[in-house]
Amino acid sequence: MTEERFQENIARICRGEKEGLKDIYEEYLPFIYHTVFQIVKSKEQAEDLTSDFFIKLWEKASQYKPSHGHKGYLATIARNMSIDFIRKYKKESFYDSIEDVESYTDFQVEQQSLEDEVLSQLGMEEALQVLNPKEAEVLHLKISGELTFQEIANILEVPMGTVTWRYQSAIQKLRRFGYE
Repeated sequence: MTEERFQENIARICRGEKEGLKDIYEEYLPFIYHTVFQIVKSKEQAEDLTSDFFIKLWEKASQYKPSHGHKGYLATIARNMSIDFIRKYKKESFYDSIEDVESYTDFQVEQQSLEDEVLSQLGMEEALQVLNPKEAEVLHLKISGELTFQEIANILEVPMGTVTWRYQSAIQKLRRFGYE
């Protein structure tokens, strides 16, 4: 979807025309879902947050400023909603005690040590799952979102060098599995 068409659809939403939201929904549903899923790591939660995203877009359409590109705008909203959800979820139930934190840390170390052994046996989807979340997020925004490194850096609020480093790290891991 072009920037001009996106702005037209936002204007339609502001006028209360549901077709404007429908067009955006049809175009960006997979992109938003994958952006959210990269953060929450749960199919059900990603589906719920994706639905909430489009409700929020309907409610906040009048606040859209067309100066920075609509894909980055959509990714920022989806990412922020996901992070807010994780923060809320962590406060409610993530770690009930220090033992839970320690066992989770042990699990991460064990998972990392098995990574090289398992990688050669994985398909592309599984290979993507072994990337750390930050690498997977950058890779998703770069490939699926077709965003520049600078746009990704702005969305993630990190230096562009960090974004390029995460991207290169992800690509190197995938190349170890034979993917180009």
